[in-house]
Order: sequence, then structure tokens, then C-alpha cells
Amino acid sequence: MKSKLMLAAAAAAVLTAGVAAAATPAYIAAAVADKARPEADTKRDADRKPAAMLEFAGVKPGMTVVDLIPGGGYFTRLFSKAVGPKGTVYAVGGPPRPVTDPAKPPPTPAQDVIAADANYANVKSVHVPFTAFAIPAGADVVWTSQNYHDVHNIPNVDMLGFDKAIYAALKPGGVFIVLDHVANPGDPNVTHTLHRIDPAVVKQEVTAAGFKFEGESTVLHNPADDHTKGIRDGFSQGQTDQFIYKFRKPR
Repeated sequence: MKSKLMLAAAAAAVLTAGVAAAATPAYIAAAVADKARPEADTKRDADRKPAAMLEFAGVKPGMTVVDLIPGGGYFTRLFSKAVGPKGTVYAVGGPPRPVTDPAKPPPTPAQDVIAADANYANVKSVHVPFTAFAIPAGADVVWTSQNYHDVHNIPNVDMLGFDKAIYAALKPGGVFIVLDHVANPGDPNVTHTLHRIDPAVVKQEVTAAGFKFEGESTVLHNPADDHTKGIRDGFSQGQTDQFIYKFRKPR
């Protein structure tokens, strides 16, 4: 009986250790729980799985992270808290919309609003033209979510040059994360018509710039999506079938 109890205790200890090893790092849990995050962001957490995304990207305190085409800044705020005061987050977007009517100026880009917020003091906003693309050097992680397909739609964009600029900005061993909506292969116009992209196209383009494909996460896979509808035709941006690829710059 005693030996059985000892074996049961040992098994329980192994199980507990496994659960502990799988636990979300405290700094990521704290970033997700950040009270300064807007409600519009926290409502999307169930679809966007932010803790799993930050873990897959390998974001850690003290890192330099580039949030490429940050949109409303959903991940910018998360990265800011995850890297902490010793880290830096560059929110890199295109040029701000020009003022055509002084009486109705365009809204301030979200990345500029976040960079001016004392809650996110380690965020720096950078605006660059994507046809002459360059981003700050020395990054540990470059991240872009639901945007790679949009870059394809920019007139006269050089995708190889775009990916090489990201390669140049990363430290040796740094990673480039591409998250986007899955498209079925074969339609070269799908980036514009459905706002999706064939994952194989992304892999081919990014590795052509010198990156090594390291793996993927299936956390945002949705088998109910057959990839034939636009992201607003029956699916929200958080409910499509999405791929998340990790590419690494060799050391």
C-alpha cells in the first residue's frame, strides 16, 4: 500500500510539474490583464488569443519589438507591457493621411495616440512609405498581423525588398512573425478581392529574403472557414481561418 501511495504521489508531482511548465509566463499574463487596455481590445481576446500569440513569438521583457502596420494598436499595447520598461516597441505604419480639409482633419493614427500615452511610454511611433521601406534596426521580433496581404495591394510595392528590409532590421537570431487570413491557392488577386493570402506564397517570399522557416501555430485555425469568402462576408476578422508563421534570421 505504501509503495502504491508513493507511486501515486510521484505521478501527481510529474503532472503538477507539467501543468506548471505549460503555465502562461507572468509577464504575458500581466500584459493581457493590463487595465489600461481599451474595452474594444479586451472584447477581442477570445478570438485573438493574445497570450498564445506572444508566447509563440517569444516576446520577453527587455526586448525590442516592431509592430508592423499596427492598425488600432491591439498588439502594440500588449507588446509594450510584455517587454516592460527596459524594452522598446516600435509601432511602424504608413504615412498619416494628409489634411485635405482643415475643418475636418483626419483622425490621429492610433499608433501616435498610444505613443503619447504615459501608460505605454516605451512605444515609439514611426511612419514610413512602403515603397521605400525601412524600419528601425536592432529588433528581436518583427510582428505583423492580418496585414501581409495588404502590402501586396500597395501599387509598385517590391515584396522582396519589403522582406529584406525586415531581415536587415532584425538582430541575428531574431524572428519575423506573419499572421494572416488563409486563402486557397491559385488566385493571384485574392489579396485584393478577399483580403486573404495563400500561406505558401508568404513562405516562398519570406524565405527568398534569407529567412529560415521555423514553424507555425494553429491556435487560430478555423475549419469552418472554407477560404472562399471575404473577411467581412460572413466572418469577422477574428473568426477566419488564420495561419501564424515564424521565420528566423540565421545567427
